[in-house]
Amino acid sequence: MKAGWAMASAAAAVGGTLAWLGLVIARNLTAPAGDRTFDLTVRGVEKTGERTIVVLDRTTHTGASGIYCLILENGGWVRLSKGIVDRGTGRVGRVVEDLSGELRAGDKASWSGIFFSSPADAGLTAMDVWVPTDVGPAPAWLIRPPAGPSTTWAIHIHGLGSPRAGTLRGVQVAAEAGLTSLVVTYRNDGGGPTVGAGRSELGAAETDDVRAAVRFARENGARSVILFGWSMGAGIALQLAKDPELGVVVNGLVLESPVLDWVSTIRANCSRASLPEWAGAFALPWLNSWPLARLIGLPNPVPLRRFDWIARADELTVLTLILHGTHDSSSPFEVSSRLRELRPDIVRLEEFEADHTMSWNSDRERWRTAVRGWLTSLGALG
Repeated sequence: MKAGWAMASAAAAVGGTLAWLGLVIARNLTAPAGDRTFDLTVRGVEKTGERTIVVLDRTTHTGASGIYCLILENGGWVRLSKGIVDRGTGRVGRVVEDLSGELRAGDKASWSGIFFSSPADAGLTAMDVWVPTDVGPAPAWLIRPPAGPSTTWAIHIHGLGSPRAGTLRGVQVAAEAGLTSLVVTYRNDGGGPTVGAGRSELGAAETDDVRAAVRFARENGARSVILFGWSMGAGIALQLAKDPELGVVVNGLVLESPVLDWVSTIRANCSRASLPEWAGAFALPWLNSWPLARLIGLPNPVPLRRFDWIARADELTVLTLILHGTHDSSSPFEVSSRLRELRPDIVRLEEFEADHTMSWNSDRERWRTAVRGWLTSLGALG
């Protein structure tokens, strides 16, 4: 009898630990928009003639081929060119393409694929507009192409934890293709309206805000739209493409590093955080269950099955271009590959050697050429 009670007690303790782990994962995943983490240290700054080299600890990111950005804790931005210089064991030098602010050894920095801080920084002229949503006005950038307004608009939807500036890499291509662009915000993203505890609902409620943005586009001259979705923004785009109200006007999808299945994404992010992938399963009840979702600060449970586009592959009806890095540690590339296998008639997949949302950075010209060519084949040029 005592042994039985001991085993039950141990099982309860293990169960409690796993439930607590699931709670922590769910809370971290849906956490309110917060400050950027500055986890890199500038080890040195070298100047040779007109060339400046910043020396960093070598990591998977800092040693990756392509163009990236260092966002400094002091507010500065450092755009890095493709130039990589070996600086001995554990160190790498990156050639500076452009610098805003001061750069000194010892500065704390954050590695980013976000290459432009504003539309002007990307060579674009934007107008600040406000999209009326059910939870309040959401700021957006309205960017018209040089030749004037078009009847096909591109709606750019950023991902979880990323600002709308991250989508400007795609906005450049849309503008060059002659499309009017609307770069949106949504609830609890740090730029749009704050609702409740400020937690992300992983696209479930945010879709309503982007739906309002599509309505705004239609009211201002858009006859059709192409949705550019980044990461979680891709999941939102897919929801809108199946929306009975909007399906007729969504003419195409451009998806970068898409979240096509939250379960596989949660598992991948557990691995990224040095947790076993199976730990992600214990977060699911906290997201799916009404009482548990309320306990972590969500107003409603997240219907995760609605975002499983492998299970819903046969429902896809809109031509889709996916751009995805094979080294994506957040949204598994294999899920995009599987979707292409299931729907080769409607899905085109472009592979890059890149991490999450950094396909453009790894090969800017190929990314731009792929998107521009796909828009041309779609007949979507302005």
